[in-house]
Amino acid sequence: MKVVKLYRNIRLGIKTLLLHKLRSFLTMLGVVFGVGSVVAMLAVGEGASKEALEAIRKLGSTNIIISSIKPLEEESDGQRSPFSVVMFGLLYEDERRARETFDTIERTVPVKIVRKEGRIGERTLDLRIMGTTADWFDLVQRKLIAGRILTPRDSQQRAGVTVLTEYGARRLLATKRTIGQNLRIGGNYYEVVGIVKSETGEGGSIQTPDQKIDAYIPVEVARERYGDFRTEVSAGSLLREAVELHQLIVQVDAIEHVESVASGLDRMLKGYHPKEDYRVSVPLALLRQAEETKRTFNIVLGSIAGISLLVGGIGIMNIMLASVTERTREIGIRRAIGAKRAQIIVQFLIETMVLSTMGGILGVAIGLAIPWAITYMAGMPTVVTGYSLALAVGISVTVGLVFGLYPARHAANLDPIEALRHE
Repeated sequence: MKVVKLYRNIRLGIKTLLLHKLRSFLTMLGVVFGVGSVVAMLAVGEGASKEALEAIRKLGSTNIIISSIKPLEEESDGQRSPFSVVMFGLLYEDERRARETFDTIERTVPVKIVRKEGRIGERTLDLRIMGTTADWFDLVQRKLIAGRILTPRDSQQRAGVTVLTEYGARRLLATKRTIGQNLRIGGNYYEVVGIVKSETGEGGSIQTPDQKIDAYIPVEVARERYGDFRTEVSAGSLLREAVELHQLIVQVDAIEHVESVASGLDRMLKGYHPKEDYRVSVPLALLRQAEETKRTFNIVLGSIAGISLLVGGIGIMNIMLASVTERTREIGIRRAIGAKRAQIIVQFLIETMVLSTMGGILGVAIGLAIPWAITYMAGMPTVVTGYSLALAVGISVTVGLVFGLYPARHAANLDPIEALRHE
């Protein structure tokens, strides 16, 4: 019986709203655009953070990345002799000390970086040569596109092999077959044995250890062929630098040990590096920071969009108050023939709920269309989550309930005799 009565009241509410189609539609627009903006803005915020979060996760939550950096005093010293050598950064001994000092470290991966021109036939590309071990591809997971990655046997045999990124392979190999080509780097030749996908652009906005122009070779080969010294002539000056290791990736046995080991490594390195010539980066900390930023960003975007819903709710209240004034005589007649105050409240609440719910449904449709259009036309990733849809619809229903309650109570509290006299 109650279901039948509710159904009758809903039909009556819809019929009443359809008597003023344009006014009802315009009233509903505030909710439509409010819900649409909530869904769209949360989708844009979710998409903007998704790629960064995924890239950080692929660095490994149990990894610690230590990078060599040039001290500021070395950068600004212009009085140095042209024959002097600037020495800074991580040492081979640092890797050994880290392994021997901390029982919670499972393995370490040294990285030596050299910049050279790569050439295959007439095609050339400035490459960043990454001398490392096979473990690098376990700690920093990158999708294998073709061939294979480096193996321990490559290091043992000091093999002249290289693994390219997809970007480097496209630039150097183009229409040629990929695996098995001989790549000339400086005066040395390397066989291309594999191609991996690089997850970064120019690499390093979140301190990732790779770039799209990388070429991976065994670290022993990098030490033999390129050594630790780099000489660069620019603007009539001679720059000589000595760096043993450019990066050191440390894998810890458990997540709960990561931050304590990172602090311990920092303290240990300070004892052997009087100058600040290294930087410790913890992907786990970066991930937590990025997730916190994402939550804050979504709250801000949702709050801004929620203002539109607030405006829409005020519009609904305004129209419903006007409707009460217009229908004062109708309310008086209903009260005179026995309608209770609760029935009057339900009638007007149903009308506002119909307005807000229909607006919410249309708003969700618009909210789904806007992110799709942004992704299609601008190439910007967007992610629509079930949470954002539920939040938007829930807010629209709440707006209808809250902002419709006052007009409904106002209608129910009208004096029946005065309402019957109303013209």
